[in-house]
Amino acid sequence: MGPYPFGSGTAASGWAAADSGPQCSASEIDGLLAGAGYRVRSSDLLHVAHSLERLESAIGGGPADHLASAEAVRYNPSDLTTWVNSILSELSSSLPPLRPPPAAPVAGTWPDLTCFSLPYPQYQTAVIAATRQREEEEGSAIRLVHLLVTCADAVQRGDSGLAGNIIEEMRVVLTRVNTGFGIGKVAGYFVDALCRRIYSPCSSSSSASVAGSAADQEILYHHFYEVSPYLKFAHFMANQAILEAFDGYDRVHVIDFNLMDGLQWPALIQALALRAGGPPFLRLTGIGPPSPDGRDALREVGLRLAELALSVRVRFAFRGVAASRIDDVRPWMLQVVPGEAVAVNSVLQLHRLLGDPGDDAAAPIDSVLGWIVRIQPKIVTVVEQEADHNRPSFLDRFTEALFYYSTMFDSLEAGGGATQKQQQAVAEVYLQREVCNIVCCEGAARVERHEPLVRWRARLGRAGLRAVHLGSNAFKQASMLLTLFSGEGYCVEEVDGCLTLGWHSRPLISASAWRADADVAPLPDSQLFNPGIAATINSTSISGNDNNNTNNFQSMHHGSGNGNAAANNQQNNATCDGGVIGL
Repeated sequence: MGPYPFGSGTAASGWAAADSGPQCSASEIDGLLAGAGYRVRSSDLLHVAHSLERLESAIGGGPADHLASAEAVRYNPSDLTTWVNSILSELSSSLPPLRPPPAAPVAGTWPDLTCFSLPYPQYQTAVIAATRQREEEEGSAIRLVHLLVTCADAVQRGDSGLAGNIIEEMRVVLTRVNTGFGIGKVAGYFVDALCRRIYSPCSSSSSASVAGSAADQEILYHHFYEVSPYLKFAHFMANQAILEAFDGYDRVHVIDFNLMDGLQWPALIQALALRAGGPPFLRLTGIGPPSPDGRDALREVGLRLAELALSVRVRFAFRGVAASRIDDVRPWMLQVVPGEAVAVNSVLQLHRLLGDPGDDAAAPIDSVLGWIVRIQPKIVTVVEQEADHNRPSFLDRFTEALFYYSTMFDSLEAGGGATQKQQQAVAEVYLQREVCNIVCCEGAARVERHEPLVRWRARLGRAGLRAVHLGSNAFKQASMLLTLFSGEGYCVEEVDGCLTLGWHSRPLISASAWRADADVAPLPDSQLFNPGIAATINSTSISGNDNNNTNNFQSMHHGSGNGNAAANNQQNNATCDGGVIGL
């Protein structure tokens, strides 16, 4: 019969021996294999050899129980293809990734070994090296988390020397991990925040440098809105609740605690324009920080919204209230009018009014919730981070923040496409500043005091607000909203009438709706109106000419100094008539 190349050695050595002798036709090779008792055709040999190579790799590194399982089953080894495939199926959980198949050989000849991208020994070496590097990075990442928590504990105990030494060690460990994504990136942000806390502590006067200017914050906010579903979810849920609360009212008034660039309101204006029976007269009061460059940013936003309202035939009036903090705002600045349906909208703002837990002094949140309830709103929409970053223990809130923002950054990395990488990098700065405030600042300078939904429920209930069920329709629409994003880990959950948006079952943001208890006495007119400007407001901002779609604007500026609500107010009126805006 002649020498048989597979008598000894590996498949590769057999191929080499066959290649050195005379070439055989496919039919002759089939005959030789059949005579040897193997039920396999020559055209299948390349597949069998490739499978044997994978089988050798699996057996060399696979678990012992898989081997035992493979040996326990009896197969007919004369049927090479079936035998190899059967054993491979038993070892499928431990196999290395399948390499691309080599090019098909020329019919009637033995395959050319050069069609493999790497010789098997080199391939195996590369796999081992990659595995070792991955294990080293994972070990360094675990070490980083341990060092971060240890450093936070040293900070809490006031041992700045030890904390500084740990920071230096963490900087060395950071060189061994990929800081472009995952825990390496998040750890880098927290190391920087710890370093700032130790070497340049944040005070009330320096908190602005941590938060950045209002213009910078608006840019970061916009990018965070674009690359993630969190703010879209917040705006969508709030608008849905407001729209339902305004049903049947001809005059409606929205008070927005954080206008920014007005991203939330075009959708509501368009929804009101399509309302059965015609749109109501809409007033929007937007609160925002004063512009340091003298530019009336609030009024600019109002003008853009007015143009949209005019284009869809919604009667519209805008009023801007510039205040550094929400607790600087007084009810009379909002000019609530009897007979109109009022909605108060707070997206990621109320936590900034909280104080230290256990502090006997009244926190600003108490006074703000007090006047909110007494203006008798039809709906109060509250969106907050689903986190617990207001604990009295620094170590506790540091650990909570570490895991919360790890999940948040993970969702951004998974959900962003290649075209969003630049926007994603800017959006991450938005989150990085939150991390810095939580870790670096204390006292009045620490404003990122996030608390979970269960605590907000108790607080809002004590203030005289009653929960409004968002409903199953809102749940379905929020779930549909997530289909716009590529990340498959986002999830919406309903919790006692409220909705949460999370990543892989970890809630990250919550949305809830409330209304004032009917038993709470409303504010007297003397606190709702300022006699010096009430006449002006009633004649220009409220009584617009419905026939020519006149839209009216006012802007009021209030600093954060001593809380004197009457100090430094400035009014600007503009009309939008036929698409032409004039002062």
